[in-house]
Amino acid sequence: MNTNKRFSFRKTIKYISLSLVSLVVLWIAFHQFMVFFEKNKYEATGQLVEVDGSKMHVHVEGEGPKTILLLPGLGTSAPVLDFEPLMNELSKSNRVVVVEPFGYGWSEKTEKDRTVENVVEEVRAALQEAEIKGPYILMPHSIGGIYSLYYVNTYPEEVEAIVGIDPTLPAAVDYFNVPVPTMPGFFRAVTPSGIARIVVAANEEDFLPLADEGTYTDDNLELTKTLTVWNGYNKNIMMEANEISNNIAKTINLAFPADIPVMIFTPKDEKVNPAGRSTMTFYETQLENVVKNKIVPLEGHHYLHWTNAKEMSEHVGEFIGGS
Repeated sequence: MNTNKRFSFRKTIKYISLSLVSLVVLWIAFHQFMVFFEKNKYEATGQLVEVDGSKMHVHVEGEGPKTILLLPGLGTSAPVLDFEPLMNELSKSNRVVVVEPFGYGWSEKTEKDRTVENVVEEVRAALQEAEIKGPYILMPHSIGGIYSLYYVNTYPEEVEAIVGIDPTLPAAVDYFNVPVPTMPGFFRAVTPSGIARIVVAANEEDFLPLADEGTYTDDNLELTKTLTVWNGYNKNIMMEANEISNNIAKTINLAFPADIPVMIFTPKDEKVNPAGRSTMTFYETQLENVVKNKIVPLEGHHYLHWTNAKEMSEHVGEFIGGS
């Protein structure tokens, strides 16, 4: 009797396990089908160019004597959509370009390491393939600051000015004595497994810009959720996050060239650490050798372009007008 009960219990566990595995397999298959369907439905807004055997997405808005190159922050799933309000303002009098790195937006994935050298060379190659000539005004957000610093030191003749949106700069690690963040490897399963689709569906607002109603169109917000499902925590973003420490080590001794104008937007923050250091004092040290420089504190958080697009565009126009 007891033997039969044990056998029945084992069979039940076996059937439950098989059912769960089958459900997981079906869900992953469904998710992959949906991604295929969505990518055919929602075509890239710009041009797909070939870089190192894979496609990168280059989006252009507006015309003008200046070419502004917007570079996204780490993990921004859909840079073209994220920058849309800022692009709308800047493109009124400038040519504005967004190059989506591998693993972002409509760009494909790559197996190449996310070193600062590779990222910058890929961006340059995409610009060349799209026949977008410089010099450029680099406008990096967050981690894009490290890439811009490397870019301007390696190819100064291609850079007219730099306008940072709360940019991450390598010297911040030592200045504030903070550790470099990393991401656990198992996060790579979030995108291909369809976990991202479940998380986004359950917490939509957490993946959308914190902006006033009407700043982003409904179509933009819906598409942002879709591209977050495609790209959230994908392998390239994970590789990039875990390469930050190495990229900082490679650029820690670099400085902005004295003769290239630099303006930095930063959130208004009165916080000062026990050593008397703040974000403002840090940026001041980074710009002290730059002949033409400006720091602009704005209300808001790290993604300043979500809420300050018009004001930022006005500051950019005034700053680069005489660069």
